Amino acid sequence: MSGNSPRIKTSDLSGARAAIISARWHSEICDQLILGAKRAITEAKISDVTVHEVPGSFELPLAAKYVLENGADMAVVLGVVLRGETPHFDYVCRGVTDGIMQVSLELVKPIGFGVLTVDNIEQAISRSGGPGSKEDKGYDSAIAALELLRLGRQLDGRFTK
Repeated sequence: MSGNSPRIKTSDLSGARAAIISARWHSEICDQLILGAKRAITEAKISDVTVHEVPGSFELPLAAKYVLENGADMAVVLGVVLRGETPHFDYVCRGVTDGIMQVSLELVKPIGFGVLTVDNIEQAISRSGGPGSKEDKGYDSAIAALELLRLGRQLDGRFTK
């Protein structure tokens, strides 16, 4: 476990529209991830935030495409993929990762990747941002998307703060 994410000061991105998309599997962990993502987005002074749920992590790429094509400036995708006894884990992880990258590059909009790919539930809890966890991947993934949104706006002249 890394546990050493960089401290990035959030920029004022008020006026931006953000979407958080979470899988429903392992909802007790995803709920903690959502709280972390919301905290980061609030620190960036974004008040237009929607939260959407999808059945599982495999559905996250299409949901991200939907919200980004319908006005969101950035998205944060959250989920938990727990390793099992079959190759299903590998297929889901690869599909979600590749799908999210494809959507982000195609639409030229940032997507924070907060999908936990873990061997056991204890690893997920440790990364969830909840009580007793060592990391907060919901917060960290939102910070990554916020930083890319800031950079994009700075480079195209829309970012003035």
